[in-house]
Amino acid sequence: MDQQRVTLANGIELDVVDTGPRNAPALIFLHGFPESHRTWRHQIAHLSDRYRCIAPDQRGYRGSSKPQEVAAYTPDKLIGDIFLLADALGVGSFTIIGHDWGGAIAWGIALGGQTNGRVTRAVIANAPHPALFQKLLYTNETQRRSSQYMRGFRDPANDALVREHGLAGILLQEVKWDRPSQMESAERDALLADWQDREAAFGMLNWYRASPVDVPPLDAPYALPNGWTEPPLPRLAIPTLVIWAMDDLALPPENLAGLDAAIDDLTVVEVRDCGHFVPWEAPEAVNAALDEFLTRTG
Repeated sequence: MDQQRVTLANGIELDVVDTGPRNAPALIFLHGFPESHRTWRHQIAHLSDRYRCIAPDQRGYRGSSKPQEVAAYTPDKLIGDIFLLADALGVGSFTIIGHDWGGAIAWGIALGGQTNGRVTRAVIANAPHPALFQKLLYTNETQRRSSQYMRGFRDPANDALVREHGLAGILLQEVKWDRPSQMESAERDALLADWQDREAAFGMLNWYRASPVDVPPLDAPYALPNGWTEPPLPRLAIPTLVIWAMDDLALPPENLAGLDAAIDDLTVVEVRDCGHFVPWEAPEAVNAALDEFLTRTG
């Protein structure tokens, strides 16, 4: 998939795949940590004859701009990048599709873009809803235990490890990889090479360091803190497809509970016997879910 360099109005430069008919409905695909636009390689190949498929390497990743200050990665800036990318490419309205961190940003893009008609549909793959995830971290032992790696990613005591070994060093220390044998060897080799870029490594980690999500230690009480309330988010009114791999070790299926109370037009597709990286671990299931949803809501 060929990429082009796109300069946003805020000065950030993104390497972007932009393929498919220019007059077709636009789909913007957002990858998660610690991958790239190639997270969506199977879906773009499947859909680009009918849709304009746009997939950036997001801020902090690979050849895209990699500011080193943590403050450059707050969610508002990451969300803003995608609206500015649509502007730069002449895209008025689009369907947002995201996985993992890309899904977290896609939730924000959908919630903000539904009001002015720029975002017409949302597809989220294994990324928790922002109104539900924080509550799980406070109250659910499974989710809190699964998220302890985030504390390691945020700890500056690990910076020397990253400087010496790249991103792979901290991944080996903090993460139990989810079904690693599922990735093709060529894709794995390319990722390992990407992870050697020290600026990109800290850019990727800064997504976690700038996030307002609170991950308590395992010995903290399993209860909502005094005075805590859910963020005052609007209901999501646009058609929304949530694809969830049910064997995800980082984000267990408990994240599906309560979605129907936050989304008016919700479709949930559960993918069995699949780990976290559902777009390339179960591409046929994801493509089928996308076909049905995009056709029905088109």
